[in-house]
Amino acid sequence: MPRHFPLATARSGVASQETAAMRYRGPLDWLNFFLADVKGALGPYIGIYLLTEQHWNQAQIGFLATVAGIVGLIIHAPLGAFIDATYWKRAAVVAGVGVLTISALAIAITPSFPVVLTAQTMMAVAGAVFGPAIAAITLGILGSHGLAYRMGRNAAFDHAGNVAVAALAGAVGWWFSQSAVFYLVPIFSLLAASAVLSIPARAIDHAQARGLDPHPTLPRKRGRVERGSAERPSGWHVLVTCKPLLVFAACVTLFHFANAPMLPLVGQKLALAHKGAETALMSACIIAAQLVMLPMALLVGAKADAWGRKPIFLAAFAILPIRGVLYTLSDDREWLIAVQLLDGVGAGIFGALAPLVVADLMRGTGRYNVSLGAVATVQGIGASLSNMVAGMIVVQAGYNVAFLTLAAVAAVAFATFLVAMPETGTPRGAEPDAGAPQIKLPNARPATAAP
Repeated sequence: MPRHFPLATARSGVASQETAAMRYRGPLDWLNFFLADVKGALGPYIGIYLLTEQHWNQAQIGFLATVAGIVGLIIHAPLGAFIDATYWKRAAVVAGVGVLTISALAIAITPSFPVVLTAQTMMAVAGAVFGPAIAAITLGILGSHGLAYRMGRNAAFDHAGNVAVAALAGAVGWWFSQSAVFYLVPIFSLLAASAVLSIPARAIDHAQARGLDPHPTLPRKRGRVERGSAERPSGWHVLVTCKPLLVFAACVTLFHFANAPMLPLVGQKLALAHKGAETALMSACIIAAQLVMLPMALLVGAKADAWGRKPIFLAAFAILPIRGVLYTLSDDREWLIAVQLLDGVGAGIFGALAPLVVADLMRGTGRYNVSLGAVATVQGIGASLSNMVAGMIVVQAGYNVAFLTLAAVAAVAFATFLVAMPETGTPRGAEPDAGAPQIKLPNARPATAAP
């Protein structure tokens, strides 16, 4: 039969998942926190370091960013498929932080063009591992029960890590040097690796982690409990035949097309209006948004099951066009930073809820992480194209027209999500409405070994 709304978990399964949620809450919290530190200690500071201390020109720095962006777009879906298939999800995280550590040290010690280009490329590959790996580990431990709360908590600790590393990196760069920031990466990598390895391999149900229904009675294999599934993964065609997934991907593309250029454009407006305070004001915008994202992620985790996914996501889509219009009203720095707080609302909801919606849509298919990677790919395409388009509009017509254009795209994203996207979860205590749009996924086939 086709699947509709998420199925209820058996009582014994719920009890075991609640126990797992409590037992591994700390390791998952710290894993998300320290991974944010590992990533945050690299990305925002490489360009500044190369420009100010190594005296690279903007063209060289832009080329590096373009190469890393292209690699990231290409690698997301294949890495998602790898995370679906592998039993070494913890090792993938450890390998990823190891690659980031080597890359950071290479840039700090030998900042030549070939070394930095290679490091940037490897960082793009490693960075694409973390999202699907953390989502898979979380789903493999908990299953569908309590997943909304846990995804929200994951996102909250990620934002907390971003705030912490922004403050710490700023202090280290101020007191020592910009290159000293890169030496923070090995410390946080070790802490992140310790956090993920504190989760026992046997705690992760690998069938469940890829979106299949678990079966607890299959025998052990190589020291792990092979819980398996009563189904094997659906064919790859599920990525293009699941209509709600296609609608969601289209909405994600439009959302990030509208959202990605807004912060850079605001930074440019602040720089032009308040010369000499550019870095401090940009940091204020970033930290302000991250501080709002944290409670929003916790709110999503607490209410996504009770309210349903769609109403909360609609709030994120609705805020974006409002934000675009508000940016045009003043160049005052207090006003622009205050409006930037709305980015925390939209991005906080999006970061916590997107993996949950994909988990709803892919439940029973075994293609969760590759679908998550595919969504990340179209998200990256939308963000990459929009920066170029927004820059051209600014040159031809000014900042206000660029913001209004982005607001119009965001309004289209809101309307599309409102009209075409079904509810993917059932609000707690409610029965699915027989007249509402239902999620229909391809039938899973009889069990054999999963690829």
